[in-house]
Order: sequence, then structure tokens, then C-alpha cells
Amino acid sequence: MCTVCGCGAGDTRIEGQPPHEHEHEHADGTRHSHPHAGEPHARPPATAGQGHWHQHADGSWHSHTHDHPYVPANTLHYGQGPAGAHAPGLSQARMVRIEQDILGKNDAYARDNREHLARHAILALNLVSSPGSGKTALLTRTLTALKGRLPLAVIEGDQETAFDADRIRATGVPALQINTGKGCHLDAHMVGQALTQIALPAGGILFIENVGNLVCPAAFDLGEAAKVAILSVTEGADKPLKYPDMFHAARLMIINKLDLLPYVDFDVDQAIAYARRINPQLQVLTVSATRGDGFDAWLAWLDTELGAVKQTRIDSLERELAQLRGA
Repeated sequence: MCTVCGCGAGDTRIEGQPPHEHEHEHADGTRHSHPHAGEPHARPPATAGQGHWHQHADGSWHSHTHDHPYVPANTLHYGQGPAGAHAPGLSQARMVRIEQDILGKNDAYARDNREHLARHAILALNLVSSPGSGKTALLTRTLTALKGRLPLAVIEGDQETAFDADRIRATGVPALQINTGKGCHLDAHMVGQALTQIALPAGGILFIENVGNLVCPAAFDLGEAAKVAILSVTEGADKPLKYPDMFHAARLMIINKLDLLPYVDFDVDQAIAYARRINPQLQVLTVSATRGDGFDAWLAWLDTELGAVKQTRIDSLERELAQLRGA
């Protein structure tokens, strides 16, 4: 619904920064302004028969189709129209126009964020999951393992409180809290504002822990190198089919809480098969954030991704130098 109703335009607060006024329009045509630190930003129009649109790191867009679970005859499905959603009082065409506007602005901010991060050879990762998946536990163990070896920073997203940011700071790694108020996800403008408030780890890793939500964050590019979707074994192996857009948008899926496998009904192979039905290129790791199972593979993945970011920056500098010599 975020790309239709603009519910990301809530009472956003970024630590160390006063909110500013933002005006938006409701479905009934009324407008009002309210304090807001970020404006959600657009993809091409959703058109019937074209499936789902998504954007690559180079800014290009294309649509894709993926298999949806069988919908029984006695199920009401409100995601079949061109907008892929339903809002009372709004036509599908109007919803598509709203989505174009919201996501278009977001993508402009995301491009700025991506360029800024690339100039500093920073690997930015967008950690996404439902609440309770163990994102913060995974993150704190990761930071403890990497601290002292790499520059690190964290942007924390929650509707309210700074509890998770405090847990991050306890590891000795700098963290900035973004509270989204009624908003259910981070957007690129919020992240861009946060980038001006936190010391960026040049040549290091910036972790962005998104609001716990497997729906809305899938649509919003923050300028990250990759979305990392975390799925815990307590949630059910069918989550990728229930929330396909998120698992299609992710480049890596981490199955967490392996230590609980003896106590829950969760089929790891089935979860992976379901996820790759949605996204055949999806990489998968299995870990336990509490015991440390699988962490060597996770840390190796981070090293590989950071190495690629650094090499891209080196290649860019060499091209710039060659141009200067040619001039």
C-alpha cells in the first residue's frame, strides 16, 4: 500500500535532526502539511500483463513475471490489477499514477545515495525481514566479528524507540536511529539525510536495518548494493511465496535461527526451493545468530561484496585518470 497511499510520509525523526514540513494529498483530494524528514521516491507504470517492475543498480528498469501460489476460487485477490493493489475510492489508473510519483522521487534520491556511496567505496546493504527474524542479533554478531578489521556504520529503522540503535552502539560501532512514525519502511530520502549525520565508513560497510516488514520495503530502493532478506525458521518455509516481491528484490536470503530447527516444523530445502521459484538467482546462506553457525560463509560473502565495490571504485578512478591524461 505504500506505493499507493504514501504511508511512508509519517512523522519521521532522524537523530540529531529536526523534522521539516511535508505536504501530501489524501485520496479525497484534501492536502495538509506535517513534519517529515523524508519523501518517498518511481518506476515505470505497472501495466496489465507485464508483471512486476524492479530496478537494477545501474538505474535500468524492467518487468518480470513470477509464479504466484494457486488462488482457490473462494479467495478474494486484490492484487490482480495493473497497480497490483487495491485502495477504496481509487481507480487502478489513479493508483498507478500515484505509484509512479512516489517511486520516481524515491529513485532520484536513491541514485544520489548510490553515487555518494560509490565515491567512497562503501558497501551498503539493506537488511529486510519481518519482525522477530533476528536481524539485530545477526547484525550485532556480525559487527563484533568485523570490528577492528573494517570501518563499519549502521542506520537503524524502526517506527519508534532507539532500542536497536542502542544495541548496535554497545558493540562500539556508530549507529544512527531513524524513527518512521506511522511509516512502515525507510525510503531513500531518509537514508540520504542520515548519511549527512553519520560518519561514513570509507572503504567499509554500511548496514541499513530496515523496519520489520516483508511488504513495503521491497518497493523502495535506498541506494544500497543489495537487499539481504532474513527469514527465521520460526516463520514457516512458505514465506517466500506469501511475500514474493521481497524475495525477488533480494540478492541474498539468510535463513536464521538454525539452532531452533529441532523444535519447529521448518523444511530448509523447501524454503530455498520456494524462494528460488520467485528468484532463481537468489543466493542463500543458513546461520544461527546466537550460536554462530554459518557465520564464516556470511563473513566471506561480505568480504567478496566489499572487494567488488572497491574494485569498481579503482576502475572508475583509473578511467578518470586516463581521461585526464588524454586531455
